[in-house]
Amino acid sequence: MKKYWLLSLLVIFFDAYVSSQQVTFSSLKNLVSGRGDTLTVLKVEKRSKNQIYLTGGGDYRIIAQNNSGLCRYLKSRCYAVQIDTALYVNCKKMRYKRFRFGSWFAPAIWIKNKIYFCAQPVGAVAASTATPTDETKLGGDVGTAIASSGLVNARVYYELDLSTGKVDFLGKDKMTQLLEGQTQLQDDFFKENCESADVVGKYLWRLKK
Repeated sequence: MKKYWLLSLLVIFFDAYVSSQQVTFSSLKNLVSGRGDTLTVLKVEKRSKNQIYLTGGGDYRIIAQNNSGLCRYLKSRCYAVQIDTALYVNCKKMRYKRFRFGSWFAPAIWIKNKIYFCAQPVGAVAASTATPTDETKLGGDVGTAIASSGLVNARVYYELDLSTGKVDFLGKDKMTQLLEGQTQLQDDFFKENCESADVVGKYLWRLKK
């Protein structure tokens, strides 16, 4: 009986520990320094293709159930969220040159002093991505950058410099520099000859290990 009681207690402590691994960061400075607010009420939802088609933005919606004020903060003011080992950056806070990424959150990978996040092609990146002839534009800033009918499923990686907050496209040249010193990875990447998130992300995760 005592063993069952101890086991139950350990399960409770474990659940409490796991549920506490939700941290919101209000700014890039706070994210870099690790100063965030710990929560236990956040929920991550994958946005549907139709939702992205209609309004653009990131692939993930992060909400706080039964807390409208916190939901507004997450959507508009929060810079990043870490849930367990997963990191998400708020697309609304990101800019690539003069282009916006829309609202909601993008998954990200932290490697040394840079964060790499996965989002839709915008600006010149979108122009270099295959665009259909029956292109349909979204409204507003996002609409000028994303051809919704052709790029709703397209994803690439961007590099966020933690010292400056500047966002740059992680294309072939920059990825080659990132893989410098990793001869086998460089060779494998050259053979792929692709800048899509599926390919680039694979090498980012291998660098992360």
